[in-house]
Order: sequence, then structure tokens, then C-alpha cells
Amino acid sequence: MAEQTPEERIARFEELSVLEAEFEDAEIQLIRKSDEIHAPLYKKRADLIAKIPHFWALVFEQSPPEVEQYILPSDSKVFAESLETLEVSRFEIDDPKGSPRSFSIKFGFGENEYFEDRVLEKKFWFRKSLDGWQGLVSEPVKIAWKEGNDLSGGLTDAAYKLWQAKQAKAGGDAKKATQLPEYKELAQKIEQSEEPQPSFFAWFGFVSSYKWVSAEESEQANQKEAEALEKKKKGEKVEEEEEDEEDDGVDSQETEVFPVGDQLATIIAEDMWPSAVKYYIRAHEDEGDDDDLSELEVEDLDDESDDEEVDIAELVGKSKKRAAEDSPASKKKQKKA
Repeated sequence: MAEQTPEERIARFEELSVLEAEFEDAEIQLIRKSDEIHAPLYKKRADLIAKIPHFWALVFEQSPPEVEQYILPSDSKVFAESLETLEVSRFEIDDPKGSPRSFSIKFGFGENEYFEDRVLEKKFWFRKSLDGWQGLVSEPVKIAWKEGNDLSGGLTDAAYKLWQAKQAKAGGDAKKATQLPEYKELAQKIEQSEEPQPSFFAWFGFVSSYKWVSAEESEQANQKEAEALEKKKKGEKVEEEEEDEEDDGVDSQETEVFPVGDQLATIIAEDMWPSAVKYYIRAHEDEGDDDDLSELEVEDLDDESDDEEVDIAELVGKSKKRAAEDSPASKKKQKKA
């Protein structure tokens, strides 16, 4: 095969870029179709599991290591005693300016000693930045912690206060935001934290693994990308723009309370949510379980007193050992002496 000229290589590269865009369009259509097909099934599943106490607590008890390592003993206690429902929805599925990749995760809780909220919902928007980054961004969620029982150690409150201050005083200026007292307070709180592992509930304070990207910037990036794609389809040369980037020296991760928040959200939305029944069944087939849980009937669970403390480890048996002995996940299994 004859060696390609630089012009031919560029042409092939442009063709590949167009094909890649077509793959992306196909993936978006698959997300829409999948959502349409699964919607009635999720409704049917919700009606069924509403009759099964502790269903979602058992699902989280069997969560993948990538999630389990962030569930501390105190978090596990909250799930065991009060987690009642979970719902994932793609709220921008039909929004022409949004993305089917955006989703929300809504937790429903019963009465508990930690917070007043009955519903904690966190939304994730799929956005593109003008500098080429794309991914999930979110807004901090305000949690009404009961006095002295903030599992996040003040991180969610501090993240929410900074978010509010940014909107009111910084106007999207990242460098200006670093001068806010709320910024310095949160950065200091994160730096001085003695906990090697944040509570799962600190996840509600997550913003971005890169930086916050607004809907306006994302729309501009999409338009810029679409215009370049049209030129490539016509065989026109697309001039690479030199990025006029001024490094403002701002490290957005300095005030990120849960850097891997987007990864956790994706696993919950794309794995645990659709496969919840499999996780629940696995809880009753857990290797090494000494209790004959296969004979446990839903009616027996219904007879439990509402005032009785529910211990997930005792309910489903010791979880299989997937994490290292010194990890927070393994400590969760030993929370009862």
C-alpha cells in the first residue's frame, strides 16, 4: 500500500471524525429507545418492590466495590433503617437543548435521626465545555441535617453555601470565586479533614470532576461542534482554532468535596438501578451466609416492628468479602461487635 500524503491522512481523519459523530448519534438514539422500552417495566418493578421492606437497602448492601468503598458504617445504618425508595430518571430525554445522558437520582427516606428530608434528589447534567471537555456536572444539594448528626462533617453545607455565594457574587467568574469567604472556608475544611474517607452523603455536595460548565457554554460548544461537523461532511477544511486560554490558576478541585461523584452516579444509574433485582437476589445467595434466607418470606419482614433497629448485616448475612480488610467497606461489615 502506497504511503499516504499529509493531505490524504487529514482527509481520512476528517472522515473518521464524521463517523465517530454518527456513532454518538446512534448511542443517543439507543438511550432514548431504551428509556421508552424500560419505563413500564420500572413502573411495574416499583409497584412490586413497594411490598418488600428494605429492598433498596439490600441492593446497596450488595453494591459494587466502586460504590461500597464509599459507604461508611454510619451510612450503612441510615440505608438499613430508613432508605425506602430509589428512582433514576433521564429528565432531559426530550429536551432539544439538553442531553439524554443527563439523569437524576432520587432517594426516598423514612424518619431517621440524621436529617429531616424525606427525599434527596441529585441531578447530573451532561455538558460540553468550549475547551473540549465533556462530562457530568451537578449542583450541591442542601441536606437538612439534625443538630449534631451531620454525617458529612459539614461538607455538604459548606459546598451549598459556596454554590449560593458563587451565583450571587461571582457571576460565573472562577477567579473571583476564589476570593469568597465561602470558598476559603470549604477549601480549608477539605484540607483539614481528618477523615480518610468522606461519607457517602458528602456525594450530594459534588459539582464536577473538572469544573462547572453552564448550560449556555455547553450550548455554544455543541453549536461549534455541529458547524465543524457540517464542514467535514461537505469535504471542507476545518481550521483548528488556537485556544485563547488564559490560565487563571484556579484549581476547581480545591473545593470539590467528592471528586469521584460522577463515577458513583454513573454506576448507580447505569448498573445498580437497572440491575436492582439481581443485586437483591444476590443478597439472599451471599456466599458464606449461615442463615437460611431462601426461606425468608416477605410476610415475615412485614411483621418486623417499626421501632426495631434494622441491621442490614444481620438481615442478609455477612456480605461477601470483596474489599481489602483495611478499607472502609470491610469495616462496614464489622460495625456490630
